[in-house]
Amino acid sequence: MRMAADRSFDRFGSRRIDIGRIVLNVREGGSGPLILFFHGITANGAVFTPMMARFSDRFTVVAVDQRGHGHSDKPASGYEADDFVEDIAALVRKLDKGPAILVGHSLGSRNSVTAAAAHPDRVRSVIAIDFTPYIETEVFDALDSRVNAGDQVFEDLTAVETYLSRRYPNIPADAIRIRAESGYQRVDGGLRPLASPAAMAETSTGLRADLVPAFRDVKKPVLIIRGEDSKLVSAAALAKTSRLRPDLPVVVVPGADHYVNETAPDITFRAIQNFIDA
Repeated sequence: MRMAADRSFDRFGSRRIDIGRIVLNVREGGSGPLILFFHGITANGAVFTPMMARFSDRFTVVAVDQRGHGHSDKPASGYEADDFVEDIAALVRKLDKGPAILVGHSLGSRNSVTAAAAHPDRVRSVIAIDFTPYIETEVFDALDSRVNAGDQVFEDLTAVETYLSRRYPNIPADAIRIRAESGYQRVDGGLRPLASPAAMAETSTGLRADLVPAFRDVKKPVLIIRGEDSKLVSAAALAKTSRLRPDLPVVVVPGADHYVNETAPDITFRAIQNFIDA
């Protein structure tokens, strides 16, 4: 018999915020300076709730379902970097708690760095988790295949968790459960991802855009975190990024893959905390 699911991601209240250009779903808690968390492609803000819990005693923590994902709006178009970036700027303005620390994983990393470069008045600093310029074309080709493969109907939550465990073999069971519990909706025949398939395809294509200008031009403090075993950000891509911006600190997390904040949450938390406190 399947045990009752751990819905720890529900500890933070969820609401939809009209930022003028789109309505975004967020989970939020805590008090103090603002930290915004931005997930990777096909995921949603719930994946960051364990990290939010660690920072909520010092900060106002807000995890965002980015456009096309989770319970946020899913327009027919508008999935280039600039679209996500303007969402971030408008959300910070709407929350009205001053400039924000941006913590982004993968897609969220790209969006956070680009937002800091385009809207420095809205951003205090950025933690960019496992996404940099110079990602190889074949890596993006593999990402496209994985993104498209997720668009299917699953019989039940157990089937979802089995699929996710195979797709993300290094993510621990509790984090897999959060993805399964938060990322799917009931449809005829079973459960289907909340993320819009058309939006995911456009978003994946948009990830190939040149990220060098944003990294070159960003003036706010940026911490780069890479999983040592990441299949998305190669050691060569990271080295080129460091040559582009030798002033940006880098943390490489031993034994972690692309999903650093889920596979190595303790190290990720300490790295972010040390960077913020410094």
